[in-house]
Amino acid sequence: MPHYPALVLNLMRRYFFWLLLFTVRSGAGLFAQAAPADTVQSASTLREIFSKGIHAGHFRSFLMITDNEPGLSDYYALAAGGDLHFQSAALEGFSFGIGGNFNFNLASSDLSKKDPLSGAANRYELGLFDVENPTNKTDLDRMDEFKIRYQNSRLIISLGKQGIQTPFINFQDGRMRPTAVNGLWNEIRLSKNALLTGGWLWGISPRSTVRWYKIGASIGVYPSGLNPDGSASGYPQHLQTKGIALLGFKKSFGKNWNLQIWDQYVDHIFNTFFAQTEWNTTLNNTSELRAGLQSTIQHPLAEGGNPELDKTYFPVNQHALVVSSMVGFKHHRFDYQIAYTRAADEGRFLMPREWGREPFYTFMARERMEGSGNVHAVTVRVNWQSKSKQWKTGVAYGHFYLPDVKDVAMNKYAFPAFRQFNADFRYAFGGIFKGLHAQFLYVWKGQIGETYGNNRLVINRVNMSHFNLILNYFY
Repeated sequence: MPHYPALVLNLMRRYFFWLLLFTVRSGAGLFAQAAPADTVQSASTLREIFSKGIHAGHFRSFLMITDNEPGLSDYYALAAGGDLHFQSAALEGFSFGIGGNFNFNLASSDLSKKDPLSGAANRYELGLFDVENPTNKTDLDRMDEFKIRYQNSRLIISLGKQGIQTPFINFQDGRMRPTAVNGLWNEIRLSKNALLTGGWLWGISPRSTVRWYKIGASIGVYPSGLNPDGSASGYPQHLQTKGIALLGFKKSFGKNWNLQIWDQYVDHIFNTFFAQTEWNTTLNNTSELRAGLQSTIQHPLAEGGNPELDKTYFPVNQHALVVSSMVGFKHHRFDYQIAYTRAADEGRFLMPREWGREPFYTFMARERMEGSGNVHAVTVRVNWQSKSKQWKTGVAYGHFYLPDVKDVAMNKYAFPAFRQFNADFRYAFGGIFKGLHAQFLYVWKGQIGETYGNNRLVINRVNMSHFNLILNYFY
């Protein structure tokens, strides 16, 4: 077990050295070119396509430490890297974007070594690098944007590698490298208050990976859990699909109501329908009341990915229903929220973790309820920001009542019921350090459900503390 005072001191020295190095390098040549990333100018010549283009960049250093209960392995990792992007000016409405991500493992535990007592592998720190190859410390770069775009006053069409934000396919940018997709993506402005979004995807590069995958091959890059009968899931590398079709509709009604509806069709595997409605009202100049309701319905398509039952992703005899709700109150600089999510006992809620984080109101960083049915989850949150908006603080506490770990038909990952506390502190620097943001995230998870003396169900899951210190520099 590492000696934490000396370890943390050594890591912090490296951490700030690399931050200073990145800041000096970027400030010398890149900072002067800063411009809003969504501003696309018009060009009349080929030269202006480049000269009026926009450069954008982001540098990040990430220190992560996991402290498991005594007797089980602890872990640490320090990563540094960033991304660089260029968006050209538009000629007759057409433009292109290109960008990539780079990453360095500055220091870490042996992330390829399994815990001697439980036999479990590392869970969190490996996500800073390459989840497919725990020993990879050098080949950690990826081109995550290469697209052609057409835009007019009502329409945006993008073709190629890019990032999108939908309820279940999104950046999930909680590590060093976000999720990116390859496909055709469209946005149509129907009116001032209505937007239609959708497209067809044929490739994904998940967060914490360095490769691009076809849709079927991308499911199972992360741990795949158990089949409903308790056998190991055999769907990785065995799913047949042509791609993903998505369609989303967003509309605001007056000043108080917002609606969004999404349908995600994964050819030959499963379909997910998601609807969300939110209401808010201003009580006075300093207070606001809001409420929200979400509904998610899932069912299998064809054979659920494979005609062989042990290799299917979504069992053909199951469907899933999840309902999530929240009530919030904002007063002065404080924001309070309570939320409840119920996953019915008709089947597991399934959504490839490689594609994004779940959108439920009870979601808390560093954990999910995906893979489980018959779940009750309750969370409370309090957020605060300073008058200058430089300081932001948030705390959250939740109870997640999952099925018993032996009920694998409803608990794909045999994850015990747990309670979780998050504390998130953020600061935006000003002056000569404008663009630099610091974040400290602390996560504690305690055990509620029975683990039957199996340490594999404890390590990196419950009875643990998790520390994150992140520095971001945007230009």
